[in-house]
Amino acid sequence: MIHPRNDFEDAGQGQVFRFFDDLPAAPQDALTREASGVDLSEVSRLHETLVRNPGAGNEALADELQPAEFIPLPRNGGDAARWEEAFETGEAALRAGRVAAFTVAGGQGTRLGFDGPKGTFPVTPIRKAPLFQVFAEKIRAASNRYGKPMPWYIMTSVINHEETVDFFERHGYFGLGPDRVHFFSQGLMPAVDEEGKILLAEKGRIALSPDGHGGSLRALVRSGAIDRMEADGIDTISYFQVDNPLVRCLDPAFIGFHLLGESEMSSKALPKAYPEEKVGVFCRNGEGRDVVIEYSDMPERLATERDDDGQLRFRAGSIAIHVFDRDFVKRLGAGDDPDAVLPFHKAHKKVAFVDDAGKPVEPDSPNAWKFEMFVFDALPFAKNPVIIETAREDDFSPVKNAEGADSPKTCREDQLRQFARWAKAAGLPVEADKTGLPSVAFEITPGFADTEERFVERVSGMGNEKPVIVDEAVIDDPNP
Repeated sequence: MIHPRNDFEDAGQGQVFRFFDDLPAAPQDALTREASGVDLSEVSRLHETLVRNPGAGNEALADELQPAEFIPLPRNGGDAARWEEAFETGEAALRAGRVAAFTVAGGQGTRLGFDGPKGTFPVTPIRKAPLFQVFAEKIRAASNRYGKPMPWYIMTSVINHEETVDFFERHGYFGLGPDRVHFFSQGLMPAVDEEGKILLAEKGRIALSPDGHGGSLRALVRSGAIDRMEADGIDTISYFQVDNPLVRCLDPAFIGFHLLGESEMSSKALPKAYPEEKVGVFCRNGEGRDVVIEYSDMPERLATERDDDGQLRFRAGSIAIHVFDRDFVKRLGAGDDPDAVLPFHKAHKKVAFVDDAGKPVEPDSPNAWKFEMFVFDALPFAKNPVIIETAREDDFSPVKNAEGADSPKTCREDQLRQFARWAKAAGLPVEADKTGLPSVAFEITPGFADTEERFVERVSGMGNEKPVIVDEAVIDDPNP
């Protein structure tokens, strides 16, 4: 390995090796490995363009923005025949083994008051099944239905990789097997101070942080996952984040719309509940390209603007559910095309560091800049992007906060509402309040049914042995 010390000194980042000569051999080797992974020219460029000389904000481009077009659900005016065609096309792709599930799972459960990877958080109302188990059961159900062992790729981070892999090993990969579940870690970026100097977390360790969910695309390439997909005949990637147990991991209609549209990147959208809801918004920019504007960057006058019928004009909310073409990810993730590079975003954060004397410092206010990429920034680079509408109650109830909105409580209640809707559709007696929340808590496992249609089909074939909805009931497949 060529030692990177001279490169750091030439780049004005020699402080990274300030304590190097005083370190034992093992920490020296660890710091050398970390430093070898830092792209110094990228760090310098990001500090210059994002911190020292930031460009105009979205307000300057607001007059060019228009709402993005999306394919509405049949119940909201969409073409039912078109949705049926998409569903059949997606099912054919699943039967052919062309699709892989991909979960971004680099986060910890800190904001939930939970010590561990977020994917290990218990989320279902009765079994208290962790998020990873819910997704595994949905993927296994799809594999059984379509006769193909669907592969599952999971992006971890340096902070939770070993714990995540160990969790799957201890739980027998939830019935999927180690040959179908593939782990890799996302990339890291160094934190810099106001002058662009890379900070040290310890004398022998750089202050590194994950490069954002947008880094998942280049992580797929750098880890070799994309090459493995290509070797296995996978050309379509179903992307979702780890905090949303309602997500349909392998949605045939969504996959079908993506394939019928010959799209490189497709997205799900749902109508924003209110202007301030913390989801990005699908827009069309002045160049006619679809983009996502973060809720914090959306000008208030546009966020609150309404149509003649009273609906929000910019209402198509982004919920981080996408389908990607494999070759598009390979092109974008490789970073070889200067016209197709995901931008970085800056975040001013409190970052612990060691000072010039080697003493640890815990700052009271933001002292450093972190850089990260957002996956939705791939959208304007994609050919033929497709956006379809989805129903919140069918696809989106994340767990992000310990209390309030998007909390374990709201997520479990949304799961209960979904189970109650399915039970009613199957003709099972269940009482619910005006919000649809049932009077008793019960659970339907993905092994028994992972969609309303599948639940109705299974119950209708059970004759007099139909499940009974009582408190604490778990409706599960007797032969998983």
